[in-house]
Amino acid sequence: VQLQASGGGLVQPGGSLTLSCVVASERTATFTKYSVAWFRQAPGKERRFVAAISGSGMLTKYTDSVKGRFTISRDHAKNTAYLQMNGLKPEDTAIYFCAAAEIVFNPQRVGRDSLYNYWGQGTLVTVSS
Repeated sequence: VQLQASGGGLVQPGGSLTLSCVVASERTATFTKYSVAWFRQAPGKERRFVAAISGSGMLTKYTDSVKGRFTISRDHAKNTAYLQMNGLKPEDTAIYFCAAAEIVFNPQRVGRDSLYNYWGQGTLVTVSS
């Protein structure tokens, strides 16, 4: 399984960006088996959980600092997960990573990066005026 994240860039405070994460697998029709999450790592800081979505897309989880501003979603036809980010703040500046795992979606645990065995390369989001 390979993940390809894209969509980062420079945006002014209050602006929006949408990140994409394509999940490629040699096995067909497996995308729905994977929960997908976004993590971010700010300069000089540890990687932190941002949001996660279940394989079906019916369940989601967000860290408190992005609730109401970010939306995670997925398109099964395109094997792609998205992170729509609105109302961006300078403190959202970070490298954003997508991750996937064939796990049962447990909202109490999906924020643990140790659960995810597949990771994308990261895409840089810079929020600055």
